[in-house]
Amino acid sequence: MTLRLGHNKVKSLIRSFDPPVMKPRLSEASEASMRGALASLRMGLVASLRAKPAVCRLDAPLQPARARSLGYKALPGYIVILSRVPRGGRRKPRPNSGRRPKHAGSVLFTPGISRGKIAVNRAHKKFENMDVLGYHEVAGDGKYHWFEVIMVDRAKRNQ
Repeated sequence: MTLRLGHNKVKSLIRSFDPPVMKPRLSEASEASMRGALASLRMGLVASLRAKPAVCRLDAPLQPARARSLGYKALPGYIVILSRVPRGGRRKPRPNSGRRPKHAGSVLFTPGISRGKIAVNRAHKKFENMDVLGYHEVAGDGKYHWFEVIMVDRAKRNQ
């Protein structure tokens, strides 16, 4: 009796007997320089995002892989919106007139929606004819969060 194996099975068996390949290891100096380069790229991105308006349309997503995982396709009808939401300021202000803390309404106050949902609402307010597919955070600094909102045209989605 002979053993019959398919071509792919033979390849995988041969691969399993090969010695493991050592991954090239970077020196600590080159790793530090790469970290510095990535930090400068990120700072450049944040600087360019600060110059844009609070809600603006982008030609292409800043993170294509993440956008595609949320349903984005490079087809007519699919758009990417960049939405900026400020940090902080999510506490309910205390009333001016005097009252005890229990009745002031500021104890145990939590915001109703997340910053991402606020970004989606702002984008949807500007582009009313579009449906939201998803959103993700692109960048953030000490003052703002930036979100990419993926939207699709209702009329072109059904075609």
